[in-house]
Amino acid sequence: MTDSVNQISNTFRPRNRSLPDQTLLIDADDTLWENNIFFERAIASFISYLNHRAYTPQEVRLHLNRHELATIQAHGYGVESFRKSLVNCFEDLAETPVTPKMHREIVSFTDAIAADEMELITGVAETLVHLSSRHTVWLVTKGNETEQRGKLDRSRLAHHFDGVEVLAEKNAAAYSALIARHGWDLATTWMIGNSPKSDVNPSLAAGLRAVFIPHPHTWIMEEAELSMPPDGERLIELGNFTELAEIF
Repeated sequence: MTDSVNQISNTFRPRNRSLPDQTLLIDADDTLWENNIFFERAIASFISYLNHRAYTPQEVRLHLNRHELATIQAHGYGVESFRKSLVNCFEDLAETPVTPKMHREIVSFTDAIAADEMELITGVAETLVHLSSRHTVWLVTKGNETEQRGKLDRSRLAHHFDGVEVLAEKNAAAYSALIARHGWDLATTWMIGNSPKSDVNPSLAAGLRAVFIPHPHTWIMEEAELSMPPDGERLIELGNFTELAEIF
């Protein structure tokens, strides 16, 4: 087992190299495939295009963050919601009237996000072969259901999963509802993902075990301090997705 398993003090370290008969709930965006880097590129293009004379790029980003939060609350997650945030922020900050041409340019910044090919994170495909041969594996993600299922289809990973759940939000109540609906055993069920806010903290609060796999470009809205479980035996941190095969 690699040293990265021990990066969080008091985390669970399995006595056996490979835990048998587990239920693995695996996040999608920035856990299985690259996602936020495409949004960040769109944001960089947006800030450059706006070229605000009074606000710094950092201040424009803060304005955009506020618009994103408001849009998510009204319309949920997804590319279309993100487009609305960009347009609303531009209309809010633009120093001249927004023309149809400007609007089309802003929307074009998101074109690459909906590209046909998914960019899998290194080792994901091979590791899923191993995990799905030994355990029950579910995809548990959040966002727009049509969009997320479309990503899964384009990733060509769907055959590795026993089921798919696309949630409007990942919080403790949502995880508790999943546990009740599927009858998952808390002692052998793990939520695996890159987000402390959506994958780790609420799943631990719901009584599940969790595996945290940090991503260098996790969305700023998903950043949070990790919640340590009181017994220290329900949380593992790994350096990359392939290390799951050393534990499961």
